[in-house]
Amino acid sequence: MIRRIGVGPRLSAATVAGGFVFVSGQVPDDLSTGVEHQARQVLAKIDAILAEAGTGKGAIVTATVWLPAIGDFAAFNTVWDAWVPPGEAPARACVESRLAHPGIKVEIGCIAALPAA
Repeated sequence: MIRRIGVGPRLSAATVAGGFVFVSGQVPDDLSTGVEHQARQVLAKIDAILAEAGTGKGAIVTATVWLPAIGDFAAFNTVWDAWVPPGEAPARACVESRLAHPGIKVEIGCIAALPAA
């Protein structure tokens, strides 16, 4: 059984299948702000998607973070570290990459486990 969340013409915000939630790369809505504010926006979107799927950030098994400027790594991590539940940090990759719009300062995708039925 496959369930899709936030279905759009090109992609879904997430796909639920096989006991996992596969969250597409999420970007901020307000591109006029810095990396820390944008990171908070993106993490709030992920929280909402995971809640709709029936799980939460403590169940994230892996995350990928894209930053167009790796110099923002430390600032991003201050937001990330405050968001991740203590002792539940997922496997994570953080890479420098050109993103779809020059105003985007962070994009995050992740995979989270669903609770056992």
